[in-house]
Amino acid sequence: MNKYDPSLQRLLAAARRAPVSGDESAPFGFSTRVAARAFEQGQQSSPSFARLSLRVAGIACLFAVVAVGVNYKAITSAIDDESTVASDDPVADVVNLDS
Repeated sequence: MNKYDPSLQRLLAAARRAPVSGDESAPFGFSTRVAARAFEQGQQSSPSFARLSLRVAGIACLFAVVAVGVNYKAITSAIDDESTVASDDPVADVVNLDS
């Protein structure tokens, strides 16, 4: 088994013979793209947290609606029982006698 691939050796030799270009500046708009990508990565975590918190809030609202739905009969009976119980307020008793 060869230790080095001959095609790799030819490629490395061709790279050594390549002329050195004098202009090694970044292409037009490169710094703008780099800055845009840097700020883009910082903002990606925020919307995912917001999306997650909205989902959790929706699930909590769903649980609240289900809890009220399951206990609806108990809630309405408690309200009806409260209206039939005589109150300790004499003014309310006088107002209720009139109706």
